[in-house]
Amino acid sequence: MRLEKDSMGEMEVPDEALYGASTQRAVLNFPVSGHRMPEGFIRGLGLVKWACADANEKLRRLSMEKAELIKRACQEVIDGKLSEHFPVDIFQTGSGTSSNMNLNEVVSNRVCQYVGNPIGSKKPVHPNDDVNMGQSSNDIVPTVLHVSLAVAIKEKLVPALRHLFEELDGKAEDFKDIIKIGRTHLMDATPLSLGQEFSGYAAQMQKAVVRAEDAIDRLEELAIGGTAVGTGINCHPDFPGMVCEVLREKTGIGFREADNHFEAQGGRDDCVEVAGLLATIAASLTKIANDIRLLGSGPRSGLGELSLPPTQPGSSIMPGKVNPVMSEMIVQLSNYVIAMSNLVAVCGRDGHFELNVTIPTIAYALHDSVEVLANGANTFADRCVAGIQVNKERCRELVERSLMLVTALNPYIGYDNAARVAKKAHNENKTLKEVLLEEGLMDEAEIDKALDPKDMIHPKA
Repeated sequence: MRLEKDSMGEMEVPDEALYGASTQRAVLNFPVSGHRMPEGFIRGLGLVKWACADANEKLRRLSMEKAELIKRACQEVIDGKLSEHFPVDIFQTGSGTSSNMNLNEVVSNRVCQYVGNPIGSKKPVHPNDDVNMGQSSNDIVPTVLHVSLAVAIKEKLVPALRHLFEELDGKAEDFKDIIKIGRTHLMDATPLSLGQEFSGYAAQMQKAVVRAEDAIDRLEELAIGGTAVGTGINCHPDFPGMVCEVLREKTGIGFREADNHFEAQGGRDDCVEVAGLLATIAASLTKIANDIRLLGSGPRSGLGELSLPPTQPGSSIMPGKVNPVMSEMIVQLSNYVIAMSNLVAVCGRDGHFELNVTIPTIAYALHDSVEVLANGANTFADRCVAGIQVNKERCRELVERSLMLVTALNPYIGYDNAARVAKKAHNENKTLKEVLLEEGLMDEAEIDKALDPKDMIHPKA
């Protein structure tokens, strides 16, 4: 152990740690969950601090030498090389001050190593005076929350959703000529093509991509420059704009200074909205996954229209059983994301006066949601959708057995007669054609034309 000092006095810190006294106090104060702040958040913290050092250098508040040393250390954080030195629990001070100071101390001590000074000497770079110049945890942590989430959504979630869309869209094209029975209320309905059914799933994922991109838009306003309570005390007026410019250049995302710093620090409404968008995406995934596993149920006692790719044994007691595990995975992660969305909504209401004090929890919930949605969508696309096969004979059998083809008879014999024919066919276990011929309602040629399912899947003028 080594001794370091902060404003509260001396603190023993592990020799190998790059963090200092303030972080060690947080480690001792919050031995709660064992869940550290998300990796994406930590890297985002490095990115924002890199931008702050660059802005302070351009404003001539930091010397070029100090700024370059800070940026060098921040780049290591961005690259994930120093992640082991960020041990603070997510259940910490609600402003995330401990995580902000964790970064400040790691950068200061890493700079000490660069120049050969003792760790903890705070020379040539001081954690508060230099790394945190013009900043407060109260504007930095909300800024990092927005930046890191927007980057994660752009780099992970959007590509994953696009990938799943492309797989579903490809299946819609492959299955366009396969006619099957439709279902509403879990009951037989009129026919459609399997391609049309899958086109609906593809459209859901296409809209999911748009929703993810909308989430990025909601995160573009940044709290940087508000410092303690939104007034910007100790911050150069040009500082926030310069930081945002650097972040735009590095991420390709349109980050800008918040229109109102008091809203940007006191409320977390943007994050609540993002959580809602993620929950909507999760709901879409659940609907698709449930439909696919139901269409593939069986193989002999279910619907059996689809054959899902086997991925692993399905039972420890029933040999040969294979289960729709990819759909089950999607349903579980979607339930988790929806629960996290509710958590963020509850956290969002806890913005008392000039600061929301649940930011670490929001960061964890949203970053984890993005991670599992992205990983789940990619896995589902590759290990389920890509390998789906169609049982064409089963689709044909169910269409031929369905009584809902009777809907096409309405223009010929009227709704009441059609309903009576359907009921008689069901009660007497006959086909619609057999009943129609028995009662002389239509001749055979008319029946074959009216009940051709290929003519039912496209609306007529």
